[in-house]
Amino acid sequence: MIGKSPDKTQKDLFQPLLSEFINLQHELVLLSEKINWKEFENEFSPLYSSTGTPSIPIRTMCGLLILKQLHNLGDETIMEAWVRDPYMQYFCGEAHFQHKGPCDPSDLVHFRKRIREKGIEKIFQQSILIHGRDAQQDEICVDTTAQEKNITFPTDVKLQIKIIKKCNAIADEEGIVQRRSYKRKVKELLLQSRFASHPKRKKQARKAQRKIKTIAGSLVRELERKLNSDSQERHQHDLNLFKKVLLQQRSDKNKIYSLHETEVACIAKGKAHKQYEFGSKVSIAITKTSGIIVSALSFKGNPHDSTTISPTLDQHEKLTGKRAKIAIVDRGYPARIINGTQVIKPTNGKGKTVYEKQKARKRFRRRASIEPTISHMKHQYRMIKNYLKGSFGDRINAMMAAAAYNFKKWMNKNRKDFLWLFYFLLLEVTEQQIVRLNESC
Repeated sequence: MIGKSPDKTQKDLFQPLLSEFINLQHELVLLSEKINWKEFENEFSPLYSSTGTPSIPIRTMCGLLILKQLHNLGDETIMEAWVRDPYMQYFCGEAHFQHKGPCDPSDLVHFRKRIREKGIEKIFQQSILIHGRDAQQDEICVDTTAQEKNITFPTDVKLQIKIIKKCNAIADEEGIVQRRSYKRKVKELLLQSRFASHPKRKKQARKAQRKIKTIAGSLVRELERKLNSDSQERHQHDLNLFKKVLLQQRSDKNKIYSLHETEVACIAKGKAHKQYEFGSKVSIAITKTSGIIVSALSFKGNPHDSTTISPTLDQHEKLTGKRAKIAIVDRGYPARIINGTQVIKPTNGKGKTVYEKQKARKRFRRRASIEPTISHMKHQYRMIKNYLKGSFGDRINAMMAAAAYNFKKWMNKNRKDFLWLFYFLLLEVTEQQIVRLNESC
């Protein structure tokens, strides 16, 4: 059953209302009044049962998801911050100051699974709509980036060591007596495999690495022989995964880079400090002049940019209700027309007038503004490393990072407007005092 948010006008005899001692012009207070919480409740209410114990209010859960991304916190740390911050509590719909967290951190996991990708997209859409006409522009800038997964840098030896440990764990779970577990031997081989690129240690290190792979294969085959039919059916997925990892070669496509995140892709970036990034590709679209993120899509694998532009434009139209007339891209995209949207990229300018060249130059210089936007999404709003599981986690993390960026942009704009209003009021009071002083003289 759906829980209800407390009444903010109902006073308590023993403690004051939050609205009585906080600054009502605070950015989180203003944002809470701008967001249409009723729309979230109407959208997510059918996902709850009509009987049973009341749940955590929908506004509280949506508010926690937004605050978590907005302040770059985890599921556990957002609860700690929520308890000590009255503005966060007011944002989530609380009437009085609370001394305990609103829910267990695992409830955020269950809520994300409950509302699924469609619900996260609804939150993202709300972050666009609060900007009003600034988000309704005919020209958008599009680019792609890599969203890294929270995995260690993959190497063959690391994967083989994990296979050995998992095989031993399965044997202990099923009560299988192994011929040998190789626990001590693997430690010795790991020491021998260090500094494999050093000329004096290369031969010994390669020999140790081959031995580790042999041990991993023997343990997998031993499990296949000794597991009964029921146990083998239960662990068949893991065994197939282990065999695929042991058989894959350096030149193979669709390689597995992590046992617990099998959908991670290797994306070559060409950066001097980081040539490869392991995660998923994300396509971002922002409005040309206002810089509001109007699309954020994560793609499985490492698709070419030409295949990501069409779904990005479709999501932009779905969220804003308006089809972009022009999409400004870099040279990695093809220049073409997609369902009425003209995709343009930089050219050498041959056959164009001086005015057309200047106009194009301004457009493509403006397109570069998407680069700092992506950097802010990564370093401030939890997209530099994704901690959510699977491709579903990739998609919702990208959209929540974009939503947090849009909410923060609205907060900064309104904070500036409030400061300017205060400045003009102060200036007006000063002028009135000068006039009165002149009259008295």
